[in-house]
Amino acid sequence: MKRKQYPGDLTDKEWGVIRGIIEKKHSPRGRKPKYTKREMLNAVFYLMRSGCSWRLLPHDFPPWQAVYSQFVRWKKERVFEKLNEHIRGVLRLKLGRDLKASAGIIDSQSVKTTEKGGSVDMTEEKKLKDAKDISQSTRKGFYYRHMLRVRPRATRKGAKGS
Repeated sequence: MKRKQYPGDLTDKEWGVIRGIIEKKHSPRGRKPKYTKREMLNAVFYLMRSGCSWRLLPHDFPPWQAVYSQFVRWKKERVFEKLNEHIRGVLRLKLGRDLKASAGIIDSQSVKTTEKGGSVDMTEEKKLKDAKDISQSTRKGFYYRHMLRVRPRATRKGAKGS
């Protein structure tokens, strides 16, 4: 019996892209797995998206113990890192770029303050400085989309002198 599809489940096209990394060639010896690797990965994605605990995995997925043990094996084998590299490479090729990035940008901001965290005036100055900046952040995951956030300029209103 086939279960109802969840919104975060892999489509056939997505599964085709990563199938070679997840499924290894099976030895003719031993028994066949009871659950497919695709179902296991869908269960892991469900857990990551919903934030529920392993024991609260819905009953239409494989048992949580099976999913957890598969997750641990994949983690030890660094499968998720391999997936990330593979998907990033596929995306870069589709965008007409080289497989590997040729440059990277690291952006950090620091504010000097006292050991106690600075005074209220210093904190307000930092808030004003941050409001004027344009910052670039990178989301973790396979997408590596850069989002440019433009923050509105804050104006400092002081007391008007006579």
